[in-house]
This record gives sequence, C-alpha cells and structure tokens, in this order.
Amino acid sequence: MNLKLRLILMNFLQYAIWGAWLISLGAYLGGKLNFTGVQIGSFFATMGIASLFMPGLLGIIADRFIPAEKLLGICHLLGAMFLFLAAPQTEYITLYTYILLAVFFYMPTIALSNAVAYNALEKSGHDTVKSFPPIRVWGTVGFIIAMISVDLLRIDGMKFSQTAYQLYFSAGLSFILGIYSFTLPKCPISPASESKSWVDNFGLRAFALFKQRKMAVFFTFSMLLGVALQITNMFANDYLTNHFGKMPQYQDTFGVQYANILISISQMSETLCILLIPFFLKRFGIKKVMLISMFAWILRFGLLGLGDPGGGVWMLVLSMLVYGVAFDFFNISGSLFVEQETSPRIRSSAQGLFMIMTNGIGAFIGSYAAGQVLDMVGWPNAWFVFTSYSVVVMILFAILFQYKHDPVKIERHLVG
Repeated sequence: MNLKLRLILMNFLQYAIWGAWLISLGAYLGGKLNFTGVQIGSFFATMGIASLFMPGLLGIIADRFIPAEKLLGICHLLGAMFLFLAAPQTEYITLYTYILLAVFFYMPTIALSNAVAYNALEKSGHDTVKSFPPIRVWGTVGFIIAMISVDLLRIDGMKFSQTAYQLYFSAGLSFILGIYSFTLPKCPISPASESKSWVDNFGLRAFALFKQRKMAVFFTFSMLLGVALQITNMFANDYLTNHFGKMPQYQDTFGVQYANILISISQMSETLCILLIPFFLKRFGIKKVMLISMFAWILRFGLLGLGDPGGGVWMLVLSMLVYGVAFDFFNISGSLFVEQETSPRIRSSAQGLFMIMTNGIGAFIGSYAAGQVLDMVGWPNAWFVFTSYSVVVMILFAILFQYKHDPVKIERHLVG
C-alpha cells in the first residue's frame, strides 16, 4: 500500500477511536446511568490527568527503549482492553477506573502517531510540512464518521451513542489500530545520551519562561481558556438528548434524535477554520486572534443556552459553526506563538508546557468545575455561567496581555 495511504488509515483510526465516545459519553452517563454533573466531569478530567505526564513518560520510552510504532500498537491494544472492560460497568468507581486507564493509554498515542508519521515521511524523502497536514485531516474525518456512526447504529432499538456499545465500538477500532501499528514503518530509538532528558520530555525546562511577563501571562490565560476545552464535549450531547429529550415538543426533533450528527458540525467547522489561521495571524497578530477565539467561546456557550432543537435550532447550528474558530484560533495559533517566541533549545519543552497548561491543568479544572456548576444551577443556566466566565477571561486578557504584532516575523514562521 502507498505510504501516504497507510498513514491516512492510521490517522483515520487514531481519531475515530476518540470520536466514537468523546462527544456521546456524557449523554450516556447522565441519561442511562443517571450520574451527576460532577461525576460526568470526572470522566472528562481523566484526559487532563493523563495529559500532565503520560505523553512525556511514553515519549521517553519511545525515544530510548521501544520503537514508536510498536509502543503505539501496545498502547492501543491496552486501551482496547480497558474500554472493553469498561463497557459493561454501571457502578461509578469501577467504570471510572477503567475509563481512566483507557485514557492513560490513549492520550500518548496522539503524539506517538504524529512521531510515526513524521519519521515515515522523512525517511521516504517527503516534506513533512507539506505532506503531513493532508494526511492529518483524515483524522478529523475519522472522528466525524465515528460520531455519526454511533448515532446511526442501533441494537435492541437503542442507539450506540446512548448505550455502552459506543465503548465496545471504540474498543474494536482500538484493537484494529493496535494490530495495524505493528506493520507501520519502523522508528529508530536512541541511546540515553542522545535523546532528550526527562526534564525536556515533561516540558519542565520551559517553566523558566514564566520569568518573562509576556509568556507568564500567555501561559496563564492558556490555562484559563483550557478550562473551556472539554465543557461542550462533556455536556452538549447530554443537554440535547436528555434535557430537551424530556420535553414533548422537542422529543422528535433532529437535534434530540441525532444529537451527535448535529454536534459533528463543530468538527467540520474545525477542519475548515484551520485554513484561516495563516491569514488571521499575519493580518491581526496573536493577541487579536486569541481575542477572536475567546469571543467565539462566548458565542459557543451563549447560543447553546439560548437555542433549542425546535425554532431555535439555528442558534444551535451557529454555536457548532463558531466552534472551529473557538478551538483552532486558540489551540493552533497558541502553539504557533509558542514556536515563534521560544528559542530552538527549549521549543519542544515549551510546546509540552503549552499542552500541560491547556489540555492538562486547564482541562482538569474545567471538567470538575463545569460539573459542579451544572449540579448547582442546572440547564440552561449553566451555559450562561460558562458564557460569563469567557467574557471575564476575554476582558482580562485584552488588558493584561501586551504584545506588539510583527507581520514579517509571523510570515517567516508560517512559511518556514
């Protein structure tokens, strides 16, 4: 098989595994299992916990002991096992434990799959900057198709997205990728003296950047914005399926019956908005782009609170469309800013720190805090609390983050 097609299949499966449950798990936990908001939040906080140390730890192992493609396979096989064990569980502690273990082995595979692709492309003489994005976009396609599949597939009259079969489905995909990974092009390992130290792998060296006011403010607000990352993943499906699903006037609407398909517009928007980033960064600079992202989060939450699957469905659709701006203009633009503002010596560590602040600390706090807010104020008021939070973050960022835009410097990094 052609190398690019092999890597496309790897990326497709890599993110289909995640898409099979990430968006629909909250509805299953809050609906069939009747878990509280805090309990639902705890399941999504597992990704924050895992992001704090697992990618760095397994990065060291892949550098020094086990080739990345084999470690990728091992992680997916273990993840498949834990998802399979999680599926029949209905008690909180047992289900949480298995999901936690599955996530521990899934989160590092995002970086590992990237490493496998980069290595294979470089060895075959391809330009990774040009060749990788068209390959990676198939990961988002896999995520979307998995989301839609669990919304359409049924067993005993119940959709996979409303039952534990979403976890079985994800486990099956993980098992397939686990086996397939062992057939991927081999990655080298390096002696301990030639590979990065554990300090670099865990992003700890980059903590020295907090001595610079500009970077300290940026990383602090990255954490505060990271709080918002998992909120709609946790609750959007649950909100549509269980909140509106209990109201007779909305029970037969498309948004209730096929919530995952409606939400998948968010991922489609995300794919398209990536293409806008070079223009916006060059034209407006990182501060304005981040402010645009924050305003998009305000719209994302506010429109979810104001909309409904009936006459207000246009607001829900608009909320899904602005997600691409909210997510990409923060995550990808922020990563480019870190790349631009740090020296080559600590660039990898700085990217690790950015992930720790956003997908680690920020997402962990946000998952638990959002669940607590939901338990306290209920729907749709919780959306308005999240909206107010985003407004405060945006105003403070506009005041505290001082940065002079240099279009030439931005263009050099985007092209180079």
